[in-house]
This record gives sequence, C-alpha cells and structure tokens, in this order.
Amino acid sequence: MGHADHLVTTVEQLEAIYGQPYGPSLAKEIDYISPGYRKLIEAAPFVAVATGGPEGLDCSPKGDAPGFVRILDDKTLAIPDRPGNNRIDGFRNILRDPRIAVLFLIPGIGETLRVNGRASISIDPDLMQSFAVNGKLPRSVLIVHIDTIFFHCSKAIVRSKLWDAATQIERKSLPSTGSIIAEVSQGKMGGEAYDKEAPERIKAMLY
Repeated sequence: MGHADHLVTTVEQLEAIYGQPYGPSLAKEIDYISPGYRKLIEAAPFVAVATGGPEGLDCSPKGDAPGFVRILDDKTLAIPDRPGNNRIDGFRNILRDPRIAVLFLIPGIGETLRVNGRASISIDPDLMQSFAVNGKLPRSVLIVHIDTIFFHCSKAIVRSKLWDAATQIERKSLPSTGSIIAEVSQGKMGGEAYDKEAPERIKAMLY
C-alpha cells in the first residue's frame, strides 16, 4: 500500500484524529493587540510573511532591529520593506488577494506569535520617512489590518532546539550560496566569486 491509501480527505476524519482544541488555544485568539501581545511584537527582530495569489503561495523572511514591525494602533501593523531580491512575489499576491499571515520569532523565547489579516502596500512619504535608517527609506511599507492574533506555546521551539547554541550548524558544513546558484544555473551564475563578494554586498544592501 502507498501513501494514497492513507490520506485524510474529510474534516470529519481530521477531527476524529485530533479531537477538540485545547481550551487556551481558542481563548488566546483575539482580534486586537493586547498589552502582552504588544510586548512580543516589540521584542521580535524577525517575521515570516505568508501570502497567496493567482501565481501561487509565498512565504518571505523579514528582519531588522527588535520592534521594526511598528504598531500603528491596536488592530494595525506596519512593516518596512528593505532592499531584497526584487522578486516582489508577496506584493504581487497582495495586490490580487490581500489576505496575509505573519509569524513572529524572538531569539531565546519559546513562544511564537501569529497574525492573520489583510494587507495593503503604502508609499506614503511621511510613513516612509519615519522608517528611514541611515537616511535610506524602505521601498514601501506593508500595512497589516489584524483579523486575528494569537500565540503558540513553546513546544515547537523546544522540540527543534532552535535557540540552543549546542545545536547550531557551522555554515561551512552546508553548500555555499555561490555553489548552489552555480548548480541550479548550470554554471552561468554564482561560484567562488559570488561567495567572496557576498559579505560586502550584503553590508551595502542592508538598507
């Protein structure tokens, strides 16, 4: 028998496997930023932003100094978009389907925070200027209107040992970015020169 013989295909099957949600998992879901959730957002230097659209799904990492995701009011967030690869997959999605999910990670903290809502893309000059770093503005600012916000307990972080220094992997033990690009481009791009230039290139393009 293959995997297809054991697929879960109905909600009834799913609910039979998982049973009822753990009580607090529903109670902690609200539609506004509570004082406790505010502190988590202000401490987070990293988020993963997920969107969907006609071309497919996108999940993009965003990171900056803690608190870079700004709370505009108790139902609205603002996320500056710093220089990246210019694929703008997530932004293309938002223009057609504004639904968005954001996952907050805080180094050393087991709990994660989730926001589901609707997004828009702003280039308001005053808002952009307020996010300037070293005189450099973001390309745009993502405005997230919160539908639901809730935290996850620490089990996933504990199981993964994500913040445990003893489990950290040496970068040189995995393929370099230059070698990966060379591999997938059949040698047309990447290589040792790409890796050698990477530190200065990243430094120059942070903001």
